[in-house]
Amino acid sequence: MSNFRNILFVSHGLGGEDEALKQVLQLASANQASLRVLIACPSFPDSLGEYKASYEKSITEQMEKAIKTAKSALKISKKKLNIPIELELGPAPDVYIIRYVLRHSHDLVIKQAEANSDQRGFKAVDMGLLRKCPCPLFIVRPAKHPVKELRIAVAIDPKDQETVSRGLSLDLLKYAASLTRYYSGQLDIVSCWIFRPEEYLRDSIWIKVKESELNQMLLDEKAEHDKALRSIIKDANIGDHYQIHLEKGFPEEAIPAFVESNEIDILVMGTVARTGISSFIIGNTAENILQKINCSFLALKPKGFVSPVKAY
Repeated sequence: MSNFRNILFVSHGLGGEDEALKQVLQLASANQASLRVLIACPSFPDSLGEYKASYEKSITEQMEKAIKTAKSALKISKKKLNIPIELELGPAPDVYIIRYVLRHSHDLVIKQAEANSDQRGFKAVDMGLLRKCPCPLFIVRPAKHPVKELRIAVAIDPKDQETVSRGLSLDLLKYAASLTRYYSGQLDIVSCWIFRPEEYLRDSIWIKVKESELNQMLLDEKAEHDKALRSIIKDANIGDHYQIHLEKGFPEEAIPAFVESNEIDILVMGTVARTGISSFIIGNTAENILQKINCSFLALKPKGFVSPVKAY
C-alpha cells in the first residue's frame, strides 16, 4: 500500500477488533512506519470514580494482549514495532481522535467499523471521522475473500473536471492500485453514467424522439464518459491490471449494488464534495452510498481539505 509513515490505530476499547488490528500491524511492518494506538472511550461515570483506574488498566492490558496475539499470528517479531498505547475517556470521541491526528501529523487512520446489526452503513463515530478526518481513513470490516484474492473497487467521477476533483480522482486510482498490489487482489474501477434527459425524452408527450435517435444519444453519453475515465486512468499511470465497469444509474444506487453483486471487499472513494466550506464537508451522494455498503472503506479527502476540527 502507499508509503505511509505515521499510522494511528483507533480502538473503541471493547475488543473484537482482530481484523483491523492485523491490517494495521501488517501495514506498519511493510511500510516500516511508526504506529500508535489510541483507545477512545466514553466518559467514565463520576459515581464509579473509585473503579476508574482499574477500568483504564484493564482496557490497556486487553489491547496489549490483542497486539501480542496478532503479532504472533502474523509472525511479526515481538521486538519489532514499538507501539505506544494511549487511552482517552470523554465525550465526542471523533473530535478527540481528529485532534490527536492533527497534533501528531498522522498520515493514515485505521479502525474497525462500529458494530452494526446488518453490517451496512456506518454509525456515529465512524461518520464523524469520515466527514472531518484530514488524512486517509481506512475503516475495516471482515473480508469476503482470502487475502490474496481480495476484490478492491475504486469509484471515480471523470466528468467533474475541477482541478481539485481531478486531483482527487488521480489519488484515488493510485491508492486503489497500491492497495491491490499490496493484497495481490483484483482492482475494479467503477464509474456511473446517466443521460439525464432520457426519462423526459422517452415519455414526453410534447417532444417525439425516435427510439433509434435516443439510443444513439445514450451510446454517445456512455462513450464520452468512458473516454474521460480512460484519460484519468492513463494520467494516473497505474499499469493495466484492472477492469473498468461503467454502471448506468445514479451513484447512490449503482455503487452499493455493484459492491454487493461483485462481493467487493474494500471500496476506495472520496468523501468530500466541496472544499473551503467547513459546513459542507461531505456530499449527499457520498452519505447515501456510505449508508448502503457492507465492505471495508478507504476514504480520501482532496488536497487542500481543512478539517473544521482544530488541533487544540
